[in-house]
Formats: sequence, C-alpha cells, structure tokens
Amino acid sequence: MPSPDPVTADSSTKETAKIVAAQNDAFRKASLGLAVDGAIPSGQVVMTQGIVQQTDAFKHTLFAAIAAYDTFNEESDPYGWHEMGVIEIAGETVWFKLDLYDSDYHYGSPDPTNLEVTRRVMTILLPSEY
Repeated sequence: MPSPDPVTADSSTKETAKIVAAQNDAFRKASLGLAVDGAIPSGQVVMTQGIVQQTDAFKHTLFAAIAAYDTFNEESDPYGWHEMGVIEIAGETVWFKLDLYDSDYHYGSPDPTNLEVTRRVMTILLPSEY
C-alpha cells in the first residue's frame, strides 16, 4: 500500500499517520519483549539469513535496540508511520521494516488503522540483503 504524499497530506492523513505510528511502535516493542499499554497489533517478525547467522549476543543487543528505537526522521520515515529504522550494532548496520497486510497476509491492508483487518510483518535484515 503506498504511503501518503507528505507534501499534500491533509489533516486526516496526518491523523492516520499518528495512529499507524502508534500501532507500529506497539507491535515492534511488544514483539521484541517490551511491555506496552493498550492493544498489541497482530503480526509476525521475520529475519534474513544474515541476521539469523549472527551471534546470540548480537541478536539480543539488536532486538533490545529495535524495541527501544525512537530516532525516526524524514529520511527513514518520511510519512510518519514509524515503519523503517536503521541501527548500528557492533559496527554492523541493520535495517528493520514494517509492512501492513490484510488479515490473510495476501495484500496490503484495506485500512491500516484498523487492527481487525491489518496484520504487520516486521523484517529485520542487513542492507546487503535488500
């Protein structure tokens, strides 16, 4: 599902971005072990081989950093959905990306703000695997 154009975003688009960002934050935090208030969106976390092959200590540090991540900016999050982050762990750059699907994981969500019809997939990967 294409993200809204930030230049022409109206107030409803900005409100949607705030809702989706809060839901993405709750999913990301809860999926990686942090307590969150309110509903936890449904979804799954997947990792590429480059992440799977890292040491347990690296992954533990990485997951804690992703869960605590709050440095979203125009470059990595131009639409304000908190759907992409870049982290450096032990000299290794790692990306995480959230995608919003329908409840069957077949298509984009018909309404990203509606937890009943939206499932999240957070992919954790090395940039070289993109």
